[in-house]
Amino acid sequence: MSLVITDECINCDVCEPECPNQAISMGDTIYVIDPKRCTECVGHFDEPQCVQVCPVACIPKDPSCIESTETLWAKYRRLQAEAA
Repeated sequence: MSLVITDECINCDVCEPECPNQAISMGDTIYVIDPKRCTECVGHFDEPQCVQVCPVACIPKDPSCIESTETLWAKYRRLQAEAA
C-alpha cells in the first residue's frame, strides 16, 4: 500500500525532497502523496524515508490503497523504466 499524509502535517518541507519517486507534492493545504508513484521506498531504501524524517509522525500506510510487496516492486520497476 502507499502512504498518506494526514491533516496533522505541519508543512515543514522535510518529506518532499526525501522521496526517491517524486510522489510527494504540496496539496491545497498540506503535502500529499501520489499513490501511483509511492512505493514506500521499495527498491531504494529499507524504510520509507518520508516516515523517517517526519517530525510529527503523520505519514501512515493508506488503508484505501492496499498493495502487496510484489506490486510495490512492479511499480518501482515501472517508475525506473519511465525515468530512463
